[in-house]
Amino acid sequence: MPLLDAWKRVAFDTQNQPVKHVWDEYLAKEKSVYVSILKEKRTKFEGTIADLAKELRLSNVQMCAWLDGIHECVDGLPPLTEVEENTEISFSVEFDRLYKQMVEYKADTLYNLDEWDNIFTPDEQRDLYKSQKSSHTVVRNEAKIGRNDPCNCGSGKKYKKCCGIIA
Repeated sequence: MPLLDAWKRVAFDTQNQPVKHVWDEYLAKEKSVYVSILKEKRTKFEGTIADLAKELRLSNVQMCAWLDGIHECVDGLPPLTEVEENTEISFSVEFDRLYKQMVEYKADTLYNLDEWDNIFTPDEQRDLYKSQKSSHTVVRNEAKIGRNDPCNCGSGKKYKKCCGIIA
């Protein structure tokens, strides 16, 4: 059975709700993995899933869950739906992408780790945070239609009496 399926089987109940004790254990281990990686400034990972899991002090299914969490900010991972414990993988972590992904997922316990100070200055962290937060901001370039302006549908009515009616 692929490890991602095994993870989903233990991490979620039959109603697809998270199993609290499983997630509590995983999140504590995940945090320690990031503390270790950031302290060492480690960017390169190579080996089988089982070898890397042992090295990072994770179970094989937790290793797959960790990879599932970072797959958007690393290149070179195989499809996680096919990963088993003897699957060989090799990938590099880009810390700026990782930091931004943590911000995206609102993982404040991870992007606020003190160990980020070994990687980025506080100003760089703030800039990465702002960059990620503003990446989803929608900016309207067209002028807003006023209530008493002619409706843009061409009816000749005021906007408030036409398309701007609030039901």
